[in-house]
Amino acid sequence: MDNNSFLSRSLALARRAPLSLVLLLLVSASLSIAVSFYLFLFVAAPIPRPPRKSERTYKTILSDGSTSESKPLPSWLDNYAALKEMARKKQMPADEAYQISEPEIFMSVVVPAYNEEDRLDVMLEEAVDFLEQEYGDAHDEDGVARSTSTTATHKKTQTANGNGTSGTLHARVPSSSPASKGWEILIISDGSSDKTVETALNFARDHQLSRTTKLAHPTYIASGSIRVVSLEENRGKGGAVTHGMRHVRGKYVVFADADGASKFSDLSKLIQGCQKVEDKAGRGVAIGSRAHLVGSEAVVKRSLLRNTLMHSFHLLLRLLTPPATSRIRDTQCGFKLFSRASLPYIIPFMHSESWIFDVEMLMLAESAGIPMAEVSVGWKEVKGSKLNVVWDSLGMAWGLAVLRAAWGVGVYRRD
Repeated sequence: MDNNSFLSRSLALARRAPLSLVLLLLVSASLSIAVSFYLFLFVAAPIPRPPRKSERTYKTILSDGSTSESKPLPSWLDNYAALKEMARKKQMPADEAYQISEPEIFMSVVVPAYNEEDRLDVMLEEAVDFLEQEYGDAHDEDGVARSTSTTATHKKTQTANGNGTSGTLHARVPSSSPASKGWEILIISDGSSDKTVETALNFARDHQLSRTTKLAHPTYIASGSIRVVSLEENRGKGGAVTHGMRHVRGKYVVFADADGASKFSDLSKLIQGCQKVEDKAGRGVAIGSRAHLVGSEAVVKRSLLRNTLMHSFHLLLRLLTPPATSRIRDTQCGFKLFSRASLPYIIPFMHSESWIFDVEMLMLAESAGIPMAEVSVGWKEVKGSKLNVVWDSLGMAWGLAVLRAAWGVGVYRRD
C-alpha cells in the first residue's frame, strides 16, 4: 500500500468517526503534550544548590595585619525566613515579620570573582578610593559595624525553629536615622583555582596598613571593610552574586564585575537613579547601562559575529520578557544597584546561576512591582573576558527560554 492510499483511507476513517471521539483524541493529545512539556521543564529548569557550611563564612584582615579565622557570615535572608515562619505560626504580627532587618552601613559591594588574580587589584583600587572618599568607614578595629540602627530594631528571640535557625531575630521598625555612612566589599571567589583569594586579602592588608607601607595609591581602609568568601566549587556568576547578596549589610547593594570594566565612580549615578524611582516602601533598582555606547568606537571595533549575537539576544529579550524588562536596553551590564528593601522580593526566588541571572533579577523585580531605572554608565573593554562569544550566547538564549517558560507554567513560583 503506497503512502497516498494509506493517507486517503485514514482521512476516510476520520470522517466516519464520531465527533466526540475526535475531540477526545485531540484533548488527550494536547494534554499529553502539555504534561510532557511541563515534565521537560521540571527536569531542564535549573535548581540552585544550597550553600555549604564553609560558604557561609568569610575571612578578612584583622587590625594587626593577620588573616582572620573563618567567621560566620551574617545573613539577612536567614533572619527574614525565620521571621516569616514565626508569622505563619501566628507567633508574631505579619507586618513585623515581612520586612528585612535594618542596614548597618550605607553601601555593600558584591564582587563575583573566578580566577581574577590578574584583574582584581585594579578594580578594587578604583572601588576603595571612591567608597572611602564618599562614605568613609563604619567599622571598629575588629571589623564590626558601628551602626546605631540596631538600637532602633525590635528584637525577638527564637531558638531551634523548624529550619534550624537560632539566636536573635530582628524585625525592622521605622528608624529615624538609617545608615548613611560606611561600606563593605564582599568578594565571592567562585571556586577559583588561582590566587584570587590571596590577592584580595593581600590588597586588604596593604591598604589597612597603608599608613606604614609605601603604596602607589595609599588609600587607608578600616579593618574588616573587605570580606572574602570562598565557594567550594564554581557555581557561575549568577550563583556567586546571589550568594553574596544574601549576606549584605548595606542600605544599598551593588554588584560589580571584577574586571573593572564599569566606571566605579558612576555608582553615584546609580544611587541617584534608584532614589528617584523608589516607592513608599523604599524599593528600587538602578541598572547600569551601556546602551548609549552603541555606535561608539568601543562597540564598533567588536567583531561582526559578536555584534550580530548581541543584537539577536536583545531581540530575543524583547520577545520573551515581560514589558518593563523588555524595555531595558542593556540587561547584561555587570553594574546593578538594589535598595535593601527590594532584596526580599528578588533574592529568595533566584534560580539561574549562569550569565542570564541578570534577566531573572529584573523579571522578579517587575513581577513584584519594584520600580526600575536604567542609568547610563561609563564602560571600557577589558582583556581577559571568560565569555565564550558563541557558546555562551547560545547558552544564554537557551537559558532565557527555559527561564521564561518555567516561570510561565508554574515550575518556578513565589512561595
